[in-house]
Amino acid sequence: MQSEGREPLLNKNLKAIIVLIIAFIIFCMILFGKLVFQSTYLLKSFGEISLAPEIAFQNNKPTFLEFYAEWCEVCKEMAPKVSALKEEYEKDINFVFLNVDNQKWDNYIRKFKVNGIPQINLFDRKGDLLSTFIGKQEEFKIRESIDKIEKETKSQEDILNGEFSLIKENKNNEISPLSHG
Repeated sequence: MQSEGREPLLNKNLKAIIVLIIAFIIFCMILFGKLVFQSTYLLKSFGEISLAPEIAFQNNKPTFLEFYAEWCEVCKEMAPKVSALKEEYEKDINFVFLNVDNQKWDNYIRKFKVNGIPQINLFDRKGDLLSTFIGKQEEFKIRESIDKIEKETKSQEDILNGEFSLIKENKNNEISPLSHG
């Protein structure tokens, strides 16, 4: 008789444990799933937010070029860091993202000898390749290279702005175009 009374109690405890386990799993999926799904979403959006490579290499700005694939786990892991870099530097640097699974980019894949992903290439404003990173990279390494490019770009702008200022000063003199002097 006593065992019959314990069975409903055990069933209730078992049900409570199962409910707690399910709740814990759902909580973990919500908490950690957001990170996984965010990275996947970021990778999918890279193609949409990317500047066309033809424009990037002709607009006189340094270029960050990443080759990636949506199925690549390392690409997913690096996506939030790359996205943060893009937000920080996008005013001064072109960001181009090319999915290696898209045959449209085969000529760039061959040109830049992509043999592992993610592959990040950094170019100066003239389109000269300065750095290549293949595989998982620490954000600070990429950031250091970008900062180096940005410093070179700003120092060149300072020179150009300085020269422009001198020309502007000369125009303020009392010389008219008819005076030839």
